[in-house]
Amino acid sequence: MLLDYLTAAIEQAHYEIIEDEEPFYGEIPALQGLWATGSSLEACRRSLQAALEDWVFFSIYRGEELPSIGKVSLELPRKSA
Repeated sequence: MLLDYLTAAIEQAHYEIIEDEEPFYGEIPALQGLWATGSSLEACRRSLQAALEDWVFFSIYRGEELPSIGKVSLELPRKSA
């Protein structure tokens, strides 16, 4: 299920060329603030994938709800009191 979520998120990524030292910019619009840059499109994709994985694991660690990506969602088990 985690892999499905990561794959769905990357499939929704948007890339563009910007005027910067690393001219390739990528973001996942459904996940506000999640973006990466790279010296090539492939480098940008790898950086975005790494940022996504970090974001997901940090969100899980903090017990935050993850937004659905298309029809894919991750539901974390509720912590018992």
